[in-house]
Amino acid sequence: MGFSLRNPIASTTLTTDQYCDNNELRIKTLLYKMIWKFGLACVLPPRRRRSSGEDQRDSGKTNGNLENNKAWLLAESGGCGAELTNADPQSVHSSFRFSFCSQVELESMNVNNPSGATVLMVNLDNGLTESRSLELKWRRIESLERSISPVAHTLIRFSYAEIRSATRNFSKGRVLGRGALSCVFRGRVGFLRTAVAIKRLDKDDKESSKAFCRELMIVSSLNNPNIVPLVGFCIDPEEGLFLVYKYVSGGSLERHLHEKKRGVKNGSSLPWSVRYKIAVGISEAVGYLHNGTERCVVHRDIKPSNILLSSKKAPKLCDFGLATWTPAPSVPFLCKTVKGTFGYLAPEYFQHGKVSNKTDVYAFGVVLLELISGRKPIEAKRGPGEENMVLWAKPLLQQGAIERLLDPLLKFNPKNSNQIAWMVQAAAACINSEESRRPAIDEIIGILRGEEPNCSNRKKSSFPGNNYVTDCSPQIQQARSEMRSHLALAMLGVSEFEEDDNLYCR
Repeated sequence: MGFSLRNPIASTTLTTDQYCDNNELRIKTLLYKMIWKFGLACVLPPRRRRSSGEDQRDSGKTNGNLENNKAWLLAESGGCGAELTNADPQSVHSSFRFSFCSQVELESMNVNNPSGATVLMVNLDNGLTESRSLELKWRRIESLERSISPVAHTLIRFSYAEIRSATRNFSKGRVLGRGALSCVFRGRVGFLRTAVAIKRLDKDDKESSKAFCRELMIVSSLNNPNIVPLVGFCIDPEEGLFLVYKYVSGGSLERHLHEKKRGVKNGSSLPWSVRYKIAVGISEAVGYLHNGTERCVVHRDIKPSNILLSSKKAPKLCDFGLATWTPAPSVPFLCKTVKGTFGYLAPEYFQHGKVSNKTDVYAFGVVLLELISGRKPIEAKRGPGEENMVLWAKPLLQQGAIERLLDPLLKFNPKNSNQIAWMVQAAAACINSEESRRPAIDEIIGILRGEEPNCSNRKKSSFPGNNYVTDCSPQIQQARSEMRSHLALAMLGVSEFEEDDNLYCR
């Protein structure tokens, strides 16, 4: 902020006979103090937003804009010169009227009303000119480009015009889902009009660039049939950041699994064979993330709404907005902010911010219970003791009451009994409250396939009419209070979200 004392009126207007030098100096000093005390230069004038294709203005125009960002503070005399001369300098504010005006208004005033006035020029510009702001924006873009440069050549770079055309100017009818910081649109790109899902990140969020870079770097390094592939991206300085994924036409597991709650009365839309196929496919996707890449990837948001189904009901894991790298499998680290979805958060992550590959294993166990029971992890409409699916299921797992766990809309077939037992066993192992007793995903895959698990720290217990299931909850009573605390927090605001079943991504 800069000040300069000026008198735009001719020097003959205010003569030395009207003011004594001593009082004039005091008045000016008080005016300076008032401006600093009340912060009269803290308001920024609105600026017109520039389009991305607009050339930078030349230095002459920039200087002109700087002048327009200055305002004039008028301190007009409220009395005659004699009164002002005799006034107490400490009460000078009672003899002046203060007002702001623009450069144009000041010039007009000088012409139409050449009366005495002390004028202070107050620079309302915050020091960040439009050209400087644009420069900083481009620097951030350049930094982002450098960060993604190792993998950018493996992806298609789309222009914003292509993105806008593909989504029909982001039509509401093309919305696939919304998250806290993003929105996903269905679109078509290229000469062949290939179907894609376009994820638009919130351009006003300060963390968007970092989240965009992390997600692009992680997903571009993945290549697995059970993971939705990244096709390309778009970076536009004005309109924001976009990730373009392959479109999966079958919808989310969330929609299929809980569709019966929207009026489907003739049984579940997902037969057992499909549920088992989904369980095995997603377990293999998680196994690939943890052990099949150069660096272990923790998804951190495994849930039915982030599992998409192809037209042939093949499962594909999507939405890597919260994904992160870990030093190595089973090597945890602490994060300051816990992010994810209530009901799927592992106790050690939810309570202490501890992240490892076991975080995904727990969430996958909750998904297995959903596939088995047809329930949601948190449902306020359930009876007492059944609001939290994990708390409801653990005693049944311990008792071996498989028939009470099964979705009542499933048509039971004896030939599926082995698969049911394997999935129940895997779910029980995954949702162990103790991270150290929770197996890695490779062991869970072995259980789901019916292979003999190598788990010496767990015991087997038989279930009537089935094979065996592993009891992974020997300390369930000890963990009950811990899980009830989890439930209490998870239930906060649940009524607002329990019907929101169509989130494609976070």
